[in-house]
Amino acid sequence: MQLTELAIDGVFEILPTRHQDERGYFAETFRSDWFAANVADVPFVQENQSLSRSVGVVRGLHFQAAPFAQGKLVRCVAGAIFDVAVDIRRESPSFGKWVATTLTAEKGNQLWIPEGFLHGFCTLTPDTQVSYKVTNYYDKASDKGVLWNDPQIGIQWPDIADPASLSAKDQVQPKLADLPAYF
Repeated sequence: MQLTELAIDGVFEILPTRHQDERGYFAETFRSDWFAANVADVPFVQENQSLSRSVGVVRGLHFQAAPFAQGKLVRCVAGAIFDVAVDIRRESPSFGKWVATTLTAEKGNQLWIPEGFLHGFCTLTPDTQVSYKVTNYYDKASDKGVLWNDPQIGIQWPDIADPASLSAKDQVQPKLADLPAYF
């Protein structure tokens, strides 16, 4: 596996090695011992999957507060997404900064987002499926977020990002300046 740390400490893009022949390919997409030695020694306790039918669907920006804070290992199993992580660790030198990468099923790359980050994405193709492992269970009371287009954060979303695709919850998220200190 190839590992690339992005511009914010602790956020990694992971590219599994694909062994190809005339039939297609084989890849190990996750290996606990390698992940613990190279990225983070964390347990994964739940795996989630979403389907977004249209191009430009925006999901996020989400996180879970303690005691149910989550790290996420995200991959696109069909289609492509513009995937974003925003640092909301108050004492971090990169607080309020964001990084993004394009995850595609074709490439097979993944994004590791540790606890203390917002996560969101925009679909780049129709019928996009996203799968992600998390380090803690979903808890409705701990489910939090920030407005996807908060100007203080300044994410440069793709032009196709469609505000009409936001869930009711995501349409009314607070701005970062109004978010209590969770991390």
